[in-house]
Amino acid sequence: MSGVRLRSPAGRWIVAASVLGSGAAFLEGTVVNVALPAIARSFGLGIEGLQWVLNGYLITLTALMLLGGALGDRFRRSRVFAVGCVGFAIASAGCALAPNLPVLVVLRLVQGMAGALLVPNSLAMLETAFADRDREEAIGQWAAWSAFSSAAGPLLGGWLVDAASWRGVFAIIMPFSLAAAYLAMRHAPPERVSREPVDYLGAVLATLGLAGTVWALIMGPTLGASHAPVIAAGTGGVALLVAFIFAERRAHRAGRRPLLPLGIFRSRQFTGANITTLFVYAALNGLFFLLMPQLQLTVGYRALVAGAALLPINALMLVLSPLAGRWSARIGPRLPMTLGALVAGAGMLLFARVDENASYVGTVLPAVLVFGVGLATLVAPLTASVLAAAGRGEAGVASGINNAVARLAGLLAAAALPLAAGLGGGELKGPAFSAGYARAMVICAALCVVGAAVAFVTVGNGERASRKTAMSADAR
Repeated sequence: MSGVRLRSPAGRWIVAASVLGSGAAFLEGTVVNVALPAIARSFGLGIEGLQWVLNGYLITLTALMLLGGALGDRFRRSRVFAVGCVGFAIASAGCALAPNLPVLVVLRLVQGMAGALLVPNSLAMLETAFADRDREEAIGQWAAWSAFSSAAGPLLGGWLVDAASWRGVFAIIMPFSLAAAYLAMRHAPPERVSREPVDYLGAVLATLGLAGTVWALIMGPTLGASHAPVIAAGTGGVALLVAFIFAERRAHRAGRRPLLPLGIFRSRQFTGANITTLFVYAALNGLFFLLMPQLQLTVGYRALVAGAALLPINALMLVLSPLAGRWSARIGPRLPMTLGALVAGAGMLLFARVDENASYVGTVLPAVLVFGVGLATLVAPLTASVLAAAGRGEAGVASGINNAVARLAGLLAAAALPLAAGLGGGELKGPAFSAGYARAMVICAALCVVGAAVAFVTVGNGERASRKTAMSADAR
């Protein structure tokens, strides 16, 4: 099968479908953080409630992302992508109408399930649809538009919250998702599908294991760590995650295709790069989870201003990420990853200074700039090191694992960071929250330092990233 040409009408529509679908997911990931204080006011929530708003989505997205990729291999990527887009639109509409927190959390779980079908197949659809000569350019266009949607998210979310309601943050997703589903089904060409059975058992064990562990982390500060349901959920969740690992090993030994191919972790660089991802992205997600309430409820920014305050980070990512990718290609990823994580950690220490007396130019902007430089230096070499360590034949699996690890980091950060900083179950403003916020930023900086140390020890300088890898990294 020769594939579609990029400059044909079908090629342009396929890129548009991928961009609209993944853009909806990227928008969701950025605009909801800006809307958290408004959701808290609407439902009378504290830290615990907001943890569930975020983690309801992340639990199913993280646990089912590898399953979503496997379903695309088995049942046609464009079809699974379209089903995910429709499900994402329906769940988003439900979130916009949710009357209370329990309904919102359930719909966020459904939204994560749909996202797990959508996210891994948006880029994979380009891989299978286009001719070899056009594939890299198509992925480059996807990366550019994905970066734009991520950059626009905080500003759009802030405007919607101020002009209408936090419900608009969910409603705006619907037209993008539905348009992506229509274009994918209308224009994507036929493709070869795998006949191997899908590892549904692994997906169930991973989902239930994460759900139990996260429930225990969130509810522990409220109910008490010695409370029987907390102990049962925590130990049961860990036991199910251990069972997941054994089930994957057994599937591999039996000649079946596991959801998580454990053999890929024999590479020291691949394992180290994913551990770095876990620590650094936990710090990144913890920062954005707590910074928005601090800016809006303590410093006094409107939602639009809070979203706009972080725009320099996106600008630095757009400008510096390609340069960091080329630098990594010349000297190897170890030094850029190490320095990038350390500089990002320094930015988080600067964010710890944001309090009720903070000015934007004197306090917030320096933290934004330092953190943005560090993140832009880190991301492209990190993705390059993951794919280079796995090799071309396992690039798709490696990318899926690394994306799942990044989402897992966000899940753990939202569940565990408030507890570690003394914020579990607390209010979203006041001296106690500000003190806990400052402690959380120091913890985030420490996580970045650990990530830098892991990268320095495990990542080699002999690997070289391809041009395609650098482009793909920009969309992260």
